[in-house]
Amino acid sequence: QVKLVESGGGLVQPGGSLTLSCVASGDTFSDYAMAWFRQVPGKRHEFVAAISQGGESTFYADSVKGRLTISRDNTRNMVYLHMSSLNPEDTAVYYCAADRVYASYEYDYWGQGTQVTVSA
Repeated sequence: QVKLVESGGGLVQPGGSLTLSCVASGDTFSDYAMAWFRQVPGKRHEFVAAISQGGESTFYADSVKGRLTISRDNTRNMVYLHMSSLNPEDTAVYYCAADRVYASYEYDYWGQGTQVTVSA
């Protein structure tokens, strides 16, 4: 079992930056690949980025490449999403997720989400 808690969401102006954090507790954090998803009302979860258990591999949705960066700190049981050049289309609830399989299509554990709003 893994419990995930996101933080760092808020209101940011277009072109601005924001860093989301997710802290994990429970099972051994380094056993899990981590990912970020986002969701807007009325739509399914959209994959954003994933990182392997040791942090050596990452991949991103095309829509966020070059603007968002996923990272992790296994000593602190933390995963981050560094976001820059934000635009209104990035407005969503952002979720972190964990799974034992890297690049999984489905993730076993999810946080409660944190709202990001990009608006002037």
